[in-house]
Parts: sequence; C-alpha cells; structure tokens
Amino acid sequence: MRLAGKLAFVTGGRQGIGRAIVEAFMAEGADVITCGRGPKPGGLSTDWISLDVSDAAAVGEAAQKLGVLDVIVNNAGVQVEKTVVDSTDADWDLVMGANAKGVFNVCRALIPQMQEGGSIINIGSISGNVADPSMALYNASKSFVHGLTRSIAVDHGPAIRCNAICPGWIETGMLDAGFELAQDPQKAKTDALARHAVKRFGKPADIAAMALWLASDDASFATGQLFTVDGGMTAASPLNPGLF
Repeated sequence: MRLAGKLAFVTGGRQGIGRAIVEAFMAEGADVITCGRGPKPGGLSTDWISLDVSDAAAVGEAAQKLGVLDVIVNNAGVQVEKTVVDSTDADWDLVMGANAKGVFNVCRALIPQMQEGGSIINIGSISGNVADPSMALYNASKSFVHGLTRSIAVDHGPAIRCNAICPGWIETGMLDAGFELAQDPQKAKTDALARHAVKRFGKPADIAAMALWLASDDASFATGQLFTVDGGMTAASPLNPGLF
C-alpha cells in the first residue's frame, strides 16, 4: 500500500492512461479524485469532478473543493492529426488549451495547497522529443509540458517534486488515429512493432506503473526528469531491426 493515506488528483481519468492511473493509485491505498469533461463515466468508483482544465476559472473553483493534495497527475489531453499549414485556430485552442494551458492551470491553482513532499506527475510524450508526422500541435504541446515540468521542479523544490512520463505508443484510441494517417495502416503498424525492443505496444497499465512509483516515497530523489516509457522504440537507430 505505497500510497496509503495520500490524496491524489488525476485529470482525464475517464479512460485510457488516466483511468489506469486512477485504478493503480486506489489499489495502493490512495484516495483519488479525478475529472473530465462531461458526466461521471460508468464503473468508476472514485470521486468525479466535471471539469475542462483549459478553463482557468473552473480549475480555480475546483481547487477550493479538493483540499490539501499529496499527488497531482496531469493526464488530460487531446490529439489533432494535422500539419501546421492545415491546423486552424480552433485546433490550436483545443490542443494547446487542454495539453499545455490545462497543465499550467492545474499546477498554478493547486501547487499552493500541496503537502510538503508532494509529487506532480505530468504526462508528456515521446512526441515532445521527436516529432510524429502530421501531429504539429500535439508535438508542440508536449514539448511545453516537458519544459514546464523542469521549471516546476526547480522553482518549487524541495517542497514539491515534479516529473513527466513520456509514453511511447500506447494502446488507446490515439494510437489507432495515428496509424490511420498512413497510406497502409497495417503495414505501418507492423513496421512500428518491429522497432520496439519488447515487440509489443504499451498498455495503459505500463504508464500507471511508472506513475505509481513517481507518486510514492520510493521516488523521493527523482525530480525534474522526463521518464521515457516506450518499449525501447526510441533507443533504436532509424534502421528497421526486422531487416537484420
């Protein structure tokens, strides 16, 4: 029970990585509050707040209800599959609003009410380090998250630790949407699998396991870091290992 007695707030807990983190934290003894746009989803046994994290005023109001927190996980995010030229102002507002401004809003509002020794975990992406094609705004938003993570760690340590997890290709709807951009989606998926040292895509539980460690006291010396969890994909050279 590594999180016994801790109160955690996880954004974007409706499904996918966020839902896996909520369940992992609860299994380790944490009290968890999560949020998302719209009503509470079925089957979720923890407290739920209907919240758009891109709305600073709404985040401020939610902060007053949350109380003193031990752990914050900024997971809420969206993806638009477009190049810079194709992206609209509405695309900018949607992606940067949720992925960048949302993380900023939550951290700005909640850092003042975190316990000494608290942990902030931001969900970044390998796409913030290497650009996925036709994901211009998403790539840029995750680079912002990485930079903000380091700044929070430097500015607010030692009272608070702040780290980011950079998932690779995780089996969620976002993964499928990315492959649909390819001329031959099945061939693209086969090639991508060959580039993973573990020869599989990630699962939300893989990211939840890293989040659990970062939230726990076991990670008390880890801050300001970007932890890549991608099955070894970005460790390989551009050569297709399946050809050797």
